[in-house]
Amino acid sequence: MINRVTELLNVRYPIIQAGMIWCSGWKLAHAACEADILGVIGAGSMYPDVLKSHIAKLQSATNKSFAVNVPLLYPNIEDVMDIIIKSKVKCVITSAGNPAIWTPKLKKEGIKVLHVIANTKFALKAESAGVDAIIAEGFEAGGHNGKEETTTLCLIPEIASKVQIPVIAAGGIASGKSMAAVMALGAEGVQIGSRFAACEESSAHDSFKQAIRNAQEGDTKLMLKDIVPVRLLRNKFFNDLEEVYNACKTKEEKIELLGRARAKQGMFNGDMDEGELEIGQVSSMISKPETVQDIVAEIILDYNTTVTQAAKHLL
Repeated sequence: MINRVTELLNVRYPIIQAGMIWCSGWKLAHAACEADILGVIGAGSMYPDVLKSHIAKLQSATNKSFAVNVPLLYPNIEDVMDIIIKSKVKCVITSAGNPAIWTPKLKKEGIKVLHVIANTKFALKAESAGVDAIIAEGFEAGGHNGKEETTTLCLIPEIASKVQIPVIAAGGIASGKSMAAVMALGAEGVQIGSRFAACEESSAHDSFKQAIRNAQEGDTKLMLKDIVPVRLLRNKFFNDLEEVYNACKTKEEKIELLGRARAKQGMFNGDMDEGELEIGQVSSMISKPETVQDIVAEIILDYNTTVTQAAKHLL
């Protein structure tokens, strides 16, 4: 498969393993690279020195292309970008902030830049900032999400019709069928998170992985829209948070309940009661332990079968 995304990212398949906090360490990124997709280290949950170590380990393990995902609101953003540049990382995926601040600096260093957005307004701003491609993330996605609640099937054709650079679809994609659907709508690649979060190479806690596999339809919901929108799996903390909202508590009271390190507590340390469990709606489709290699092979086979069958139906 050859298109603008595979050529830009120097990968065989136009699939990006999402840079998920507490899940996307160097081991997951390495497995993704070896499966011929873009492996991603998620810097959002790493102190600068930890990120430096993960980059070094991945560079020692593979000579294939990989990226680092950087939330632009990260408190140590200057240190993080300095490490990325000095480590000669070739691709950065930015999110949660203004891409115009860092894109020119990164591109001056020969680094390719992709930016995550959730609406057309910010897609156009990202394109104007000079990013190489846009990752358009729909409402179905896990983790931090857009306030507009635009679904992936609505978001992709709208953005693809407005920008000239490649569009990569994210949110609700866990199979070759869903990949084929968004490609038909104008995407040239996909970013997949939840399925990789639950895989064997993910750095997430085994209890969190099992919670993902146990999830049923409707077990996730977009919460904290007045603070930082995030899709969460239902647990005790989720129920406590919902009670706070139902009681119309103040923003400050919500932040107090949220506290600090809730995501680490749940996703990395395995506290399934009090931790914040970030995952997408497709969690209900994930039911068994899998390796990255197995996931990619199944998605590509499913994609090719779907495209072939669709072509027959249209004749």
